[in-house]
Amino acid sequence: MMNDEKRNEWRAIFYVQTRVAILFVPVVVSLLIIDALAGNDRNPNAVDRTVTGSVR
Repeated sequence: MMNDEKRNEWRAIFYVQTRVAILFVPVVVSLLIIDALAGNDRNPNAVDRTVTGSVR
């Protein structure tokens, strides 16, 4: 019957990992949306309006 205990442990571990992954999905999606809305195409000739850009 030790095999059943191991199976239940693995099932619990996978359950926790699934719950954590579900929590991170909205974070990743929101970061992707922010990145898309920012529209920073990494153009070196673009005007940089940030404070760090004015230090140059």
